[in-house]
Amino acid sequence: MKLRFAKASAVALAACVLAGCQSNPSLYQWGSYQPQVYKHLNGESPNQQIADLEKDLQQMASAGKKPPPGFHAHLGMLYSAVGRNELVAAQFQEEKRLFPESATYMNRLLETMSKERN
Repeated sequence: MKLRFAKASAVALAACVLAGCQSNPSLYQWGSYQPQVYKHLNGESPNQQIADLEKDLQQMASAGKKPPPGFHAHLGMLYSAVGRNELVAAQFQEEKRLFPESATYMNRLLETMSKERN
C-alpha cells in the first residue's frame, strides 16, 4: 500500500513539475525588430531596416500576431530618416492605436512633425 502511494505521489509530483515548465506563448511577434534597433544605433542604412521591418509586419499579419511596443514608432522614425514623410504619421497613429499608453509621446511627435511641415 505504501509503495502504491509513493508511486502515485511521484507521478503526481512529476506531472506538476512538468506542467510548471510549460512556457506561455509570447504576447508579441518580435521578428527582426531588436536587431534592427541595434543596426539603427550603429548608424546602418535605414532602407534595409525598413524593408526588413515591413517584411516582419507582413509575416505578423499573416500569422495573426501583434508587433511589440515601439515597432511602429521605430518604423515611422526610419521613414522620416529617408524622407517618406507620408508614412510617418500613419505609423505613429498605429503605435497609438495598439499601445494607448504611448499616446502622449506619439502626439508630441506628431505635433512636432506638423509644425516642421508648416
